[in-house]
Amino acid sequence: MLKNKTLLITGGTGSFGHAVLHRFLNTDHFKEIRIFSRDEKKQDDMRNQLKSDKLKFYIGDVRDFHSVEKAMHGVDYVFHAAALKQVPSCEFFPLEATKTNVFGTQNVIDAAVVNNVTKVICLSTDKAAYPINAMGISKALMEKVAVAASRAISNDKTTVCLTRYGNVMASRGSVIPLFLKQIKEGNELTITDPNMTRFLMSLDEAVELVLFAFENGNQGDLFVNKAPAGTIGDLAQALKELCNADNPVKVIGTRHGEKLYETLCTREEMIKAEDMGDFYRIPADNRDLNYAQYFSEGEKDISLIEDYHSHNTEQQGVEGMKKLLLKLPLIRKEVLGEDIMQYPG
Repeated sequence: MLKNKTLLITGGTGSFGHAVLHRFLNTDHFKEIRIFSRDEKKQDDMRNQLKSDKLKFYIGDVRDFHSVEKAMHGVDYVFHAAALKQVPSCEFFPLEATKTNVFGTQNVIDAAVVNNVTKVICLSTDKAAYPINAMGISKALMEKVAVAASRAISNDKTTVCLTRYGNVMASRGSVIPLFLKQIKEGNELTITDPNMTRFLMSLDEAVELVLFAFENGNQGDLFVNKAPAGTIGDLAQALKELCNADNPVKVIGTRHGEKLYETLCTREEMIKAEDMGDFYRIPADNRDLNYAQYFSEGEKDISLIEDYHSHNTEQQGVEGMKKLLLKLPLIRKEVLGEDIMQYPG
């Protein structure tokens, strides 16, 4: 399906873009991979590091429709990964998060439709389910924008799908690199709440989820992977044991905008979710503006369904956490000393 095709990755110099390139750069999948981002330094680093004729680089910003549209000429598939995703920065600059995550997504979809792109996959986050912070709210609205756009596109044109996943382990700004740094420097490990749970997913698994959406997605579908989860306390302990460290732990308390646990599927979504083995497919809500469908016609069983969240999914203890961590390039390089490729952010 992907042979002799052209792929565009928005925000392609980030962790996800590097994981995609690690997967496909030396295969016969995709004759061309375009990296679209606004950071010329990261593009230059990637260009010099990978030195591949398959890679093409486009400077631009998803906020600017014209720069996206020009980069989209001749593209078959799009991974839309560009986003503002740091919770604190989005809290302080919610309008900036809206410009990138919401309006930027609409620009990407519009540019894809103009250029007859086969399929667009928009990457979302568990923070979009029952959002309590600006990052999650902007991503939730991004999902609504994508689904609304999909309703207006005929099925023989561009297909717009979504993926939603939890914390990507060892990605830029995540807690694992922070803990490693604190361990190496002999400092306390700062933990918000040792009982706080998070879904655990590697970058390679994030790529698998997106590829599954490529192959199976219908207009407006949302795909979620069945991810394991664990507590922050167990994660810190697992890292300490892998590093043979005895750093003390300091509990700093839950920070602004954080939840005790994250939800990947709401109960409203679970009632219509299709179990596809390792994934859930959640079809788009395609009700029209018939008010009865919103105010008079309800779902009897919806109150009996449980959300799919990081407290009720498969839990990893310390030993399970160590097994997951040892699969990460960062851990294998920093802890085991292996000379392998990492996915820089």
